[in-house]
Amino acid sequence: MDGIHELAKRKELANKVLSRLKARYPEAGPLLRYSNPYQALVAVILSAQTTDEQVNRVTPQLFARYPDIASLASADVEDVAGIIKTVGLYHSKAAHLVAAAKIITGEYGGRIPDRLEELMKLPGVGRKTANVLLAGAFGKPGLGVDTHVHRVANRVGLAASKDPAGTEKQLKEIIPEQEWGKAHHLLIFQGRQACRAKKPDCEHCVLPDLCRYYQSRKNAQP
Repeated sequence: MDGIHELAKRKELANKVLSRLKARYPEAGPLLRYSNPYQALVAVILSAQTTDEQVNRVTPQLFARYPDIASLASADVEDVAGIIKTVGLYHSKAAHLVAAAKIITGEYGGRIPDRLEELMKLPGVGRKTANVLLAGAFGKPGLGVDTHVHRVANRVGLAASKDPAGTEKQLKEIIPEQEWGKAHHLLIFQGRQACRAKKPDCEHCVLPDLCRYYQSRKNAQP
């Protein structure tokens, strides 16, 4: 019974946290610009260790030159690299993009796969990226856990895990499937604007009475 009671408490906490974050960040949503699954795949692969704003600066030219998966599959890696050179790790990302496009055209008939396991087989696509694509490109349940989501979830007390995969599992236990995609964006906004890795802005946070991290800091003060 203790386990059931604890799960119910965590679900209640998740509901309160997400309700407040929805009110605080009504604009929370994807910042990457794309209009179809192909563009979503490219943008999300490029976004690793790079700001969304920087990705949005290079994708218009990239999509103009390579408008679909077939054209990208036949692209020269160095040409792709030249277009995205202002993005971090652009050499490896260019190679990943072309390799992924070749796999998709060769094994999936040019259709972007829409299952987690299949997406994770593509170069440049990890578990977080695959979850983001499921939710953003296909409208399927997916909860990507990046550094912001992982940090906020563990600080507040929604999760207690040392790695993103564990955090993802624990969040999915307490957040309804239909809320996974929204929760991803809300926790990212909170991590970027308030619950930063260094010098979190607890004084202007909307979660102080719910947050395990804030309560421990307050109790530690002399």
